[in-house]
Amino acid sequence: MSFIEEFQANIEALPNHLRRKYALLRDLDKSLQGVQTQNEQCCDKEIEDMIQRIKAGNVTPDSSLIKFSDDALDEQKHAIRIADEKVALASQAYDLVDAHIQQLDQYLKKFDEDLRRERDTAVVTGAPATTVENNVKSGRSGEGKGGRKKTRLATAAAATATAATPSGMDLDLPVDPNEPTYCFCNQVSYGEMVACDNPNCKIEWFHYGCVGLKEQPKGKWFCADCAGTQKKRKGK
Repeated sequence: MSFIEEFQANIEALPNHLRRKYALLRDLDKSLQGVQTQNEQCCDKEIEDMIQRIKAGNVTPDSSLIKFSDDALDEQKHAIRIADEKVALASQAYDLVDAHIQQLDQYLKKFDEDLRRERDTAVVTGAPATTVENNVKSGRSGEGKGGRKKTRLATAAAATATAATPSGMDLDLPVDPNEPTYCFCNQVSYGEMVACDNPNCKIEWFHYGCVGLKEQPKGKWFCADCAGTQKKRKGK
């Protein structure tokens, strides 16, 4: 079984794994809301009782008796435990997706090394190398230059996770610090991206939204910086 077949087999199970974790998150969230509501009502009642006792002169404002009951404190601890379980589940979901992304990044890195080795061999022997565009880079995929759209393959797992996430649930998970950044916005790869056709472009890859694109451009495409450089050269 090739890597890509193995990867596809593994990623097919990812949505179901994530769906189960998100279902657990929903259940925990519902349980937490119930505990918090009950605890707030209990605390409000105890505060009102304390105020009445102070007004009646049964206790003084600085008395050590002015505190929440053990039941109220236990409910607060219970709410914290549920919140901790939610954080653990969210971290597990992130790790699942991240593992698939790292697996794909490793394959793309190996693929890029194989391509370079094949080109080097072709140069030495004079044999024709397999026709593959030079803009295939580790962590990215391409359809060739000429301004055609590029979509980073490593986001496939993240996209699958997004599709499996129930609507209305927003998990603020950390971004992998090792993830490379692109575009003028200096953000990680996501969604549809386009490569600048200037081989010396310092940035190379750009998000559609950041460069005002809604669909793949026809013919060659240059970023704003490289387009300006091209015009200056033509003017000389």
